[in-house]
Amino acid sequence: MKRPAAQQRKAPRQEDAQIRVGQQMTLTIKSLGINGEGIGYFKRKIVFVEKALPGEVVHAEVTEVKEKYATARLLRVVEKSPARVQPPCPVYEQCGGCSLQHMEYQAQLAAKQELVSESLRKYARLENPPVAPTIGMDNPWGYRNKAQFQVGRENGKLVAGLYQTGTHRLVDLETCHVQHEATTAIVRTAKAVMEELGIPVYDERKRTGVVRTVVARAAFATGETQLTLVTATPEIPRVKELILELRTRLPELVSIVQNINPKKTSLVFGDTTRELWGRPSIAEKLGELSFDLSARAFFQLNPEQTKKLYEEVKKAAGLTGSELLFDLYCGTGTIALWLAPYAREVRGIEIIPEAVEDARKNAERNQAANAQFHVGRAEVLMPKWAKQGVKPDVVVVDPPRTGLDNALIRSLLEVKPKRIVYVSCNPSTLAKDIAQLLAGYELVQVQPVDMFPHTAHVESCALIERSKE
Repeated sequence: MKRPAAQQRKAPRQEDAQIRVGQQMTLTIKSLGINGEGIGYFKRKIVFVEKALPGEVVHAEVTEVKEKYATARLLRVVEKSPARVQPPCPVYEQCGGCSLQHMEYQAQLAAKQELVSESLRKYARLENPPVAPTIGMDNPWGYRNKAQFQVGRENGKLVAGLYQTGTHRLVDLETCHVQHEATTAIVRTAKAVMEELGIPVYDERKRTGVVRTVVARAAFATGETQLTLVTATPEIPRVKELILELRTRLPELVSIVQNINPKKTSLVFGDTTRELWGRPSIAEKLGELSFDLSARAFFQLNPEQTKKLYEEVKKAAGLTGSELLFDLYCGTGTIALWLAPYAREVRGIEIIPEAVEDARKNAERNQAANAQFHVGRAEVLMPKWAKQGVKPDVVVVDPPRTGLDNALIRSLLEVKPKRIVYVSCNPSTLAKDIAQLLAGYELVQVQPVDMFPHTAHVESCALIERSKE
């Protein structure tokens, strides 16, 4: 006799049971994710828990369920990690600018090393990846040389800061522990003067008002500072009084600039920039190199760690003075110029024309006669030069978070430089690209550098050498 269909169906295995939003669960956190969240497993499914640390047992509530993972909100820590500390920032829970202030600094460095190692195990199938301990900071606070804070009104009060994670509510940042004190002082003062003079801030919903963003930059080597006001309109009411008050209260300012951005966009800067007072740029040094930083010029946000990273790049490049070196995705030429004294010739390639223009000016300023910069795509220019008999001995790549273009990887495997030095800000794409390069190369070492303490970001310098033929 045939059994009823309801009886024929098997009871679902416990492992396959569905996780649902609102469900509460107890998890053991195994590791840190790429965004600094704790990773646990429930019924074989990955669960990301913000603010949870490896080794902890936590109680959490599911907030989102996807096919391959779920996210959950930390309700309480059942068993605490010895690495858990009290964050010094009073608005840490709301701000979202940092994600690891609740983790002891040495533990952060170890977690970042493990993040790089795990990516190489997962994507490059390397069992014991050669990842060195993360290079950290003696004092991992006050390291950011640029503050870029939105302005608005909350409960009638003028505020400047960052948007709370997942919301459109501005968190007022009177102080910020990872910013250089000079930048927060500039933002605080600008805010006070704007309030006193009644200068209207921009309202995104109504699309009225004037000032959208306050950008403060400090040069660590020279002490010079710059204030940029990003406005929705060309005119700033009471601008002469504004400049006079800012100059009086901030004597270290050498540059006050206005950038005009009338568009409805998430981009901070518009196309037009003009000087309101002082010089158009501030002077900064990085090691022996000097730079003029205009309002929109790119410059690394943590100068102290940038020097350490570039020294690792120099070490990995192994230059003797006879090499032709290509710097791909060269930006404004900082790495190329750092290496130029140790190579026969350096060629930088970058697709953004303004960055190449800045790189050429920087080369001239630093008398780097053996460095030249080209606008174009590396995957086009490098094979073209190779056909003309110009092949690099060493190639440095510093791509965006998305990693190397596949055509460029193919081109590197064809051109076959002796060494590739890969500077990466994303462990996942670094590992995926290395997996492809292993077709003709060997990974010698990866050196993580902590450019952004108390965040989950980790920069790496990988040395990849041509396989012995």
